[in-house]
Amino acid sequence: MSNGQPHYIVFANEKGGTGKSTTAVHVAVALSMQGHTVAVLDLDPRQRTVTRYLENREETCRRRDIALPTPVYAVHDDDNLASLEQRIETLARDADYIVVDTPGRDDRFAKYMATRANTLVTPMNDSFVDFDLIGQVDPESFKVRKLSFYSELIWEARKTRAKSDGVTIDWVLLRNRLQHIEARNMRRVGDALLELSKRVGFRVIPGLSERVVYRELFPSGLTLLDKGQLGELGVSHIAARQELREMVSGLSLPLGLELRAEQGAV
Repeated sequence: MSNGQPHYIVFANEKGGTGKSTTAVHVAVALSMQGHTVAVLDLDPRQRTVTRYLENREETCRRRDIALPTPVYAVHDDDNLASLEQRIETLARDADYIVVDTPGRDDRFAKYMATRANTLVTPMNDSFVDFDLIGQVDPESFKVRKLSFYSELIWEARKTRAKSDGVTIDWVLLRNRLQHIEARNMRRVGDALLELSKRVGFRVIPGLSERVVYRELFPSGLTLLDKGQLGELGVSHIAARQELREMVSGLSLPLGLELRAEQGAV
């Protein structure tokens, strides 16, 4: 980066099943495809979803005798902050970006890395079950009644960070599993997110739809960006790739990230 420090992209949500790891892998690979040096830090030593994905990717490269842009990666499996700091320091030496995937539960290391983020990404499914992580709504009017503990935590972290080193954490809410047909629940969730965003200061962007293709790619470690390795593409694959392109663009990352078709990204 221009200031000699990597840009930290932290994917965090205390609820599981929101597409956090899938999104993190695709963003990390997208950045690698643009020629950036990317490191991935996996903070979930039990599930290791991101790590397993990238291990599968490396195995596919060996099996097919091909070269694919792949970030370096590491798992934090110790139980102390000092070892985490040491691992971060090692990854940060040559990295333009550090992508951090956190566990879908209350975790002290995840909270710590959220305070270190430049871009904090919170994927959520389009439902009030997931909305409850960031705010509570009135059951009759669906107006935001109060902030959740998590929103208050990030709000305080952003204020503290701005005062300490002048960095503004860009908090992005990623709406995954949006329905293709406009529904009443979708509108209500959207209205509640808009209302809360004005109070807390996050951005809302569309994420990834519920698509079988993402789950199918895991065993090979391939992503929708690996043009030429996916075989014949159907309409759903092409739509998913465009959706991914728009999501990455919406993150508004530095260094002018663009997914160009001529580079094999889309």
